[in-house]
Amino acid sequence: MTQAFDIVIVGAGMVGAALATGLGREGFSVAMVDRAPAPKFDSGSAPDIRVSALSAGSERYLQSLGAWDHILNMRATPYRRLAVWDETRHPLSNLLPRTSNQVEFDAAELNTSHLGHIIENSVTQQGLWHAAEAEPLVTILAGSGVTGINQTGEQARVALDNGEELTATLVIGADGAQSRVRDMAGIGVTRNQYGQQAMVISVRYQGPVQDITWQGFYPSGPRAFLPLYSAGSDYPGESRASLVWYDSPEEIARLGSLSNEALMAKAQQCFPTELPQLTHIEGRASFPIARQHAKHYSAGRIVLVGDAAHTINPLAGQGVNLGFQDAQCLQSILKEARRAGKDLAEAPVLASYEKQRRPANRRMMFAMDAFYHLFSNQIPPLHLLRNLGLGTARALPFARNRVARYAMGIDDELPAVIRQLAARLPGLNQL
Repeated sequence: MTQAFDIVIVGAGMVGAALATGLGREGFSVAMVDRAPAPKFDSGSAPDIRVSALSAGSERYLQSLGAWDHILNMRATPYRRLAVWDETRHPLSNLLPRTSNQVEFDAAELNTSHLGHIIENSVTQQGLWHAAEAEPLVTILAGSGVTGINQTGEQARVALDNGEELTATLVIGADGAQSRVRDMAGIGVTRNQYGQQAMVISVRYQGPVQDITWQGFYPSGPRAFLPLYSAGSDYPGESRASLVWYDSPEEIARLGSLSNEALMAKAQQCFPTELPQLTHIEGRASFPIARQHAKHYSAGRIVLVGDAAHTINPLAGQGVNLGFQDAQCLQSILKEARRAGKDLAEAPVLASYEKQRRPANRRMMFAMDAFYHLFSNQIPPLHLLRNLGLGTARALPFARNRVARYAMGIDDELPAVIRQLAARLPGLNQL
């Protein structure tokens, strides 16, 4: 059986489902293909181990797709404050100028109700699937994998593992960092594996849901707290959160071998004192972290979005926000191409998408690597620089708020101080 569409999207995660919904709303016939079944939500279950900090810009995009209300009807936690501080105690600290080692971003100073939302990835994905299912031009093919893509002068033919075949003018790879679509297109990547790994720990803690997410930096890596939601009547007086612990692969492996009780005690001991009293660990997972960038965003009738095109250091949870920005940009460019009567896969059309998105994605890579290299060490000059930087950010609300507005997706331009620092980091000019 062969089915014809304008566009085939491979990958029905958050970014793929968002783009399918948006393109369907613009009048394109879209097939969204994913090997995984439809996501499910159980209000009584423990939270998904995977969570993201969605920016205000992403929230507006999801509202435009009709997905945001679905997400709010499940669960989403707004955060109104974001704190960053340096927990490093260098042997030469007594010789350095005394500056504040903490800076806090507050929604009230930006005249907004919140900075963003902490949301489980499965919740965001299911909200987007609901929105996609409401679009008559979107066909969801769950449980089907792609075995091959054959490009011709006028179309692409996508073979599925169930024997079906799809034809389309354009194929969009939204199938993640290990993208098979990218491999089928022959697009290479540049990759930098960091010396750290990350452990994510889903916990319950005593007290109400907090409105602040924070990150303390140590020489071995940052440790972060992301508030979730009330644990409910089964656990009165308790709330849920996600902890993120970056450290060497050896230390992450050692932590992974601990019992829940021992790991909880270790987290209570090693995280900043601002960590609430933990009561239970509900889940954990660990993974390596890497920066990766596709050498090209398109090849023939194939184009990449989200993690298939780029992955960044997950320090501030910006990866999915960049993916949503890719989706918005590509949706707008394809809409204009159709209005102008152009082939959707015409080289100038897809080059326009890359021209807009590659610099923006590089800027965020720069910012995340700048923070990573600046904080994850005990080198005296950098220790001085970060203390001065945090002190300056605390003393200059305008500079601090510029950073916050960029992270929220309100401003498009990365603050000059971050651009200048990133320009000095090794290897970034190759991205």
